[in-house]
Amino acid sequence: MTVDAGLVDRVRRRLLDQGATPTAARVAAEVRSEGVVLDDRGVLVLLGAVREDLAGAGVLEPLLRDPSVTDVLVNAPDEVWLDRGDGLVRAAVAFPDAAAVRRLAQRLAATAGRRLDTASPTVDARLSAGVRLHAVLPPVSPRGPLLSLRIPRRRAFSIVELVAAGSLAAEMAEVLREVVRSRLAFLVTGGTGTGKTTVLSTLLGEVDAKERIVLVEDSGELRPEHPHVVRLEARPPNVEGAGAVELRDLVRQALRMRPDRLVVGEVRGPEVVDLLAALNTGHDGGCGTVHANASASLPSRLEALAVAAGLGRAALHSQLAAGVQVVVHLARGRDGQRAVSEVGVVERDVDTTVRVLPALSTGRGGHVQEGPGAARLAALIAGPA
Repeated sequence: MTVDAGLVDRVRRRLLDQGATPTAARVAAEVRSEGVVLDDRGVLVLLGAVREDLAGAGVLEPLLRDPSVTDVLVNAPDEVWLDRGDGLVRAAVAFPDAAAVRRLAQRLAATAGRRLDTASPTVDARLSAGVRLHAVLPPVSPRGPLLSLRIPRRRAFSIVELVAAGSLAAEMAEVLREVVRSRLAFLVTGGTGTGKTTVLSTLLGEVDAKERIVLVEDSGELRPEHPHVVRLEARPPNVEGAGAVELRDLVRQALRMRPDRLVVGEVRGPEVVDLLAALNTGHDGGCGTVHANASASLPSRLEALAVAAGLGRAALHSQLAAGVQVVVHLARGRDGQRAVSEVGVVERDVDTTVRVLPALSTGRGGHVQEGPGAARLAALIAGPA
């Protein structure tokens, strides 16, 4: 049974004005004052909608509860999009007006302890259950409030499930298992929304149960199926601009926690310096994700991050060559399908800089082809002679 969004909004406003608790009796009384006739079931449905609007995500709540949904995007009151892993589609929900979108965005930000108003018109925060919130208000978004919600996977996929879903070729799956078992350090690369976190969670599930995994994340999104996982999360500054805990600080703390595997959920700032330092001081098997358009562009991407953090170009390439062995790259196809498209190896070039050589890549029809780095990858997995 569907409920008129305008009726929900009017009832909600009256209850807020009165400071009344949204009970079934109160909702029924407000419905009668509207001249609307509802049976008991209708009142209960309206009650649920009012409560979701007051404490949940309003009309978006059913989308957030759908286990297949990974992203919910609000471009306008009547323009809501969602992604189930195979591209964006229009959702059959709408807000009464732009004020309702703004109200929801501000309430969600407040639950995360963040400020969102005209003076501070953008927010990036983590909500309960790991949902990632990003919101923008006018005048930064001239057409009206914008809302983006990224929903973490409730559980990690197994490698078998990734293969069955078409996200990983069977030939690559066994190679990646061996990469993890051989304690090779690797980075998962790809663009936004290509599934980097999903693949990294899956690969961490292949780590030996006797090993201790320490996760360092800006927002807790990794969900590895492993018995010994310790999690550290960054903290943004409060409304006074104080109290921030940066990823770089957490990487340093993680090194003191006896990690067998140090994992940085997303390398996107000066923490790259500390991660590479850690991978060069006996912490084998470390890993993380990095935004990059292609595996070959990883060195230049890390170079830009490291130089901004005060690490010279030569030092960056030297530490990258010594500390990282494998790159796992993901891409999204024209049909929206996200998949591992390449496994590469890190190698020094003739000018002492680093390049990524493709070892395995997925061609047309999902066929896996060997590249110039295949022999080196096999040698890394085999280990010292």
